Amino acid sequence: MKLNINNTFSKELPADPNRENTRRQVAGAAFSYVTPRAPFKPVLVHVSEEMLQAIGLSEEDKASETFLRVFSGGEVLEGTDPYAMCYGGHQFGSWAGQLGDGRAINLAEVVHNDKRWTLQLKGAGETPYSRSADGLAVLRSSIREHLCSEAMYHLGVPTTRSLSLMLTGDQVLRDMLYDGNAAYEKGAVVCRVAPSFIRFGNFQLLAARRDTENLKKLADYTIRHFFSNIKEGTKDGYVQFFEEIAERTLDMVIHWQRVGFVHGVMNTDNMSILGLTIDYGPYGWLEDYDPDWTPNTTDAQGKRYRFGHQANVALWNLVQLANALVPLVEETKPFEEVLERISEGYHLKYMAMMRQKLGFQTERREDAEIIDTLEETLKATETDMTLFFRNLATFKSTAKTDEDGKFLAPVMDAFYQPDEVKDELLKRWQKWFDSYLERLKEEEISDDERGIEMNKVNPKYVLRNYMAQLAIDKANKDDFSLIEELYEMLKKPYDEQPEYEQWFAKRPDWARDKVGCSMLSCSS
Repeated sequence: MKLNINNTFSKELPADPNRENTRRQVAGAAFSYVTPRAPFKPVLVHVSEEMLQAIGLSEEDKASETFLRVFSGGEVLEGTDPYAMCYGGHQFGSWAGQLGDGRAINLAEVVHNDKRWTLQLKGAGETPYSRSADGLAVLRSSIREHLCSEAMYHLGVPTTRSLSLMLTGDQVLRDMLYDGNAAYEKGAVVCRVAPSFIRFGNFQLLAARRDTENLKKLADYTIRHFFSNIKEGTKDGYVQFFEEIAERTLDMVIHWQRVGFVHGVMNTDNMSILGLTIDYGPYGWLEDYDPDWTPNTTDAQGKRYRFGHQANVALWNLVQLANALVPLVEETKPFEEVLERISEGYHLKYMAMMRQKLGFQTERREDAEIIDTLEETLKATETDMTLFFRNLATFKSTAKTDEDGKFLAPVMDAFYQPDEVKDELLKRWQKWFDSYLERLKEEEISDDERGIEMNKVNPKYVLRNYMAQLAIDKANKDDFSLIEELYEMLKKPYDEQPEYEQWFAKRPDWARDKVGCSMLSCSS
């Protein structure tokens, strides 16, 4: 197994001189060297063929003993020196100080086909940043991360990727619901892949410690390798750097809103400097359209990270990043101006995205009211977001709204309680579809063409929590077939794929309150 290793982060940035793997505060360094923990008896569960090829490996490599050992943590590749990154962050709005890679270990950077990839094991043991945890991961959370990383990519959402999923053969103790009922579960390791795993928190910790020298080194490194259109080492360059990060971050959130994805833990240490979705913990897709829904049990009270609040949180996080970069520019005004522009731009981008979802090719003054009214009406009864927008593509511009509700037939499957759609609610839907039909008359596009365009942005298949849980349940019995089935289906989420039609359905009643199918904890 031969990889084209080309490390930059660990060569160009300061290392922690202490190589002991003990929990500690690490100052004056961007990372600490650490060796992954060898698993007891690793078993390869699944590999992303796309990522295998992307990093320059073959099917033969995948079948090798070396692949099994390296990507489960049992062997360190020659010429590499694995490390865990040092960063801080705000967690649920409060500064948490040093956090760091508590259960992630970067193996190496590889270059293939002019693309740079960092290979990172999640769940391969403790690091100096593990605090009171063991640095391990369990099968259920690893399945969710592996499948979702790849699913998000094929949805067109900026994201980290996943190369492989391994069982370690170890038993890992976890209190899944934080209710005092800890139990042993199957251990697992995921190999995450991204151009870089640098986060907002990497900059925040250096700024909080007034380590401007290393803050500058980190900013210049990041610009040099990932924002090469910007001149490093200049005040204007640092402002431009921040503006690009802000643009990418809010574009990512627009995509989340488009497909109904809720991250669940938008702490600043979980925000990628490259605008990628990172750290798949208690995430979820909206089942019924509820902007106040969060998948995170830890966030159940405050709902800070609820679906409808994600853009506001992203902006709040960007303010924290701006504060961290101020020492490089020595004034705040340029950052304030960027944030103001970005905030205004988000609303315009959101409107443009919603027009696409509704099949509008042009921009009209009445669009804001149509969109606002739709969102309010969707909340009036449980309405499946994915089914509603996908099926709306079949609505005919020649349809007539009628009092008996037959006009709702194309989207009726999206209602969890169709019997509720009567009387006043039926009139609300009738009024909205009247305005929608009027608006469609202003479009110079056929129904068929509109449907094709809508189906490009409204997915048919997403990784609903209950689907992931079914795959987890099977995998716990050593049956990995559903992981492969979902992986294959989610590679083409906008295609009809009639062979997978069973997955184009509302969440079943049994999954409404089942653990893993509705809300999840940070250990999920």
